[in-house]
Amino acid sequence: MKLYHNIKNVRFTGNRLILDIDGQEQAFDLKTISQALLHASEIERTTFEISPSGYGIHWPLIDEDISIDGLLGITHSANFAFSS
Repeated sequence: MKLYHNIKNVRFTGNRLILDIDGQEQAFDLKTISQALLHASEIERTTFEISPSGYGIHWPLIDEDISIDGLLGITHSANFAFSS
C-alpha cells in the first residue's frame, strides 16, 4: 500500500481544522471545506478515522470524507494510453 500522507494531531480550534500533514501543521477554515464539520457537535468532530494510506479522513457520525490532496490543492492527472 502506498502511503500518500502522514496525518497526525487532528483537532479543531473554533471553526478551524488543524492537522499535522507530513510533518507540517496546516489549518483549514471549516466554512470553506465542510459545512457538515462546521455544524457538527464536538463528539461528531472528534469521532474520525484516518485512512491507512493517509489519503483522507472519514467522520462516520456525519458521513463526511475529506481528501488530504483536496485540502492541499493537489490535483492528479490521469495518464491514459490510447492505441489506434
